[in-house]
Amino acid sequence: MTTRLVVAITGASGAIYGIRLLQALRDKGVETHLVVTRSAETIICHETEISIDEIKRLATHCYDESDFNAPIASGSFKSSGMAIIPCSMKTLGGIASGFAYNLVMRAADVTLKERRTLVLVPRETPLNAIHLGNMLKLTRIGAIVLPPVPAFYNLPKSIDDIVDHTVGRVLDCFGIDHALYKRWGGK
Repeated sequence: MTTRLVVAITGASGAIYGIRLLQALRDKGVETHLVVTRSAETIICHETEISIDEIKRLATHCYDESDFNAPIASGSFKSSGMAIIPCSMKTLGGIASGFAYNLVMRAADVTLKERRTLVLVPRETPLNAIHLGNMLKLTRIGAIVLPPVPAFYNLPKSIDDIVDHTVGRVLDCFGIDHALYKRWGGK
C-alpha cells in the first residue's frame, strides 16, 4: 500500500510548516488528504505569499473542515496516521477533550481510536497549565506532541533550514526517509 497521510493546517502561526510538509510528502510520492481550516486560511494570507489554491494542489485530496462525510472521518479509512501542523491550542484542546467540532478534530479522534500515529505541532508560547495538561493528556493516550523547536547543531543558515528540521522530525515519526536536515553525529 502507498503511504497515505492525513495532514491538517490549523489557525496557529507557522503555516509554512504545513506547507513544507506537503511539499516533502509530494516529493516522496505520499498520498495526502488535506484539511485547511478557515482560521488557517486567514493566517496563510498574513504569513505567506502562497495562495490557498496552490497549497491545496500540493495535496492528493482536499476536504472542507465541515465535511463530516469525508473518508478521513471514518476509522475504516486506512492511513499511516495524521499530522496537524501547525496545531492551534483550540484544536489541541478539542482533541484532548474528545470534542470533534470539525473534520480536523474528528480525523484526529479517529487516528487515536485506531491507534495510528498522530503528530501535533503546537505553535504557541508561552504555554499555560491548560495547554500543558492537554498535551500531557494527549501524549498519554498515544499522540506525539512535537513543538517546532529548532536544533542548532546543524548550523541553520536560513528560515528554510529551521522549518526543514521540524518537518524532517515529523517525517521521522512516520518512518519516512528524508534528507531535510543533518542528523546529530556527535563530535
